[in-house]
Amino acid sequence: MEEGVRVPRRRIGFWYRFAAVLCKPPLVVLIKRDWRGIENIPAEGGFITAVNHNSHVDPFMYGHYQYNTGRVPRFLAKSSLFRKGFVGAAMRGTGQIPVYRETTDALSAFRAAIDAVERGECVAFYPEGTITRDPGQWPMTGKTGAARVALQTKCPVIPVAQWGANELLPPYAKKLHVFPRKTHHVLAGPPVDLSRFYDKEMSPDVLKEATEAIMAAITLQLEQIRGEKAPRAPYDPRQERIEQRRRTAAQERAARQIAAQEQDLQENAQALHQAQARHEAQQEEGQGT
Repeated sequence: MEEGVRVPRRRIGFWYRFAAVLCKPPLVVLIKRDWRGIENIPAEGGFITAVNHNSHVDPFMYGHYQYNTGRVPRFLAKSSLFRKGFVGAAMRGTGQIPVYRETTDALSAFRAAIDAVERGECVAFYPEGTITRDPGQWPMTGKTGAARVALQTKCPVIPVAQWGANELLPPYAKKLHVFPRKTHHVLAGPPVDLSRFYDKEMSPDVLKEATEAIMAAITLQLEQIRGEKAPRAPYDPRQERIEQRRRTAAQERAARQIAAQEQDLQENAQALHQAQARHEAQQEEGQGT
């Protein structure tokens, strides 16, 4: 369902119109649309959308959906992309938001996002930080950026699940699967209730709990799209890296043990050979006398 309130031209400027002219026609041709939950997108005021990420092309498709709600998304991107050339001009012109990762203050890194929300903008977060690595393509554990901005501004957080872009271009693949024509499913849910965290200090534990609440809401929307249940515990890439290091360390220990055993066998074989040689030499000496 593609219908939605169109964004007035005066609100988006040349660069967003230019991006729409470039991107919308091929998106309409490549993929069908099943878009729901537009009624949950706030008509006024600043808010956050928290979106799952399962394909390199899903930002374009989600951007198309969000554009049609009447509230254009402001994506977060590393600050270096804003500095030079055509890409920098496009990023600035479309109002995308630089993240200053070089700062040592975690909240200051998202200062531009906080400012955008306080100006009444829609700020789009991919809380996973990268395309999911979950084997079933369910949302992974999230990073705390969206929760930081949400708790600082007390703005609505709209969980958005999408599915279908990953069928057109699977995660980490380079080749499009155009036929048969795929459907891009989007479901935006009601705001995540984070009010229980508002009066608490923004500690790591609070941020973790708030992030888990956001990711659980996204996963719930995706369960409705897919018609199946997600795993009980979300895939945690950090834990997977820890387990991988453990497996690697165990393999290295086993390899060292095998090498040591082989060395012992070689040394024992060499000692046996030398002993046998001495014995034969002694026998020859005895026969000579």
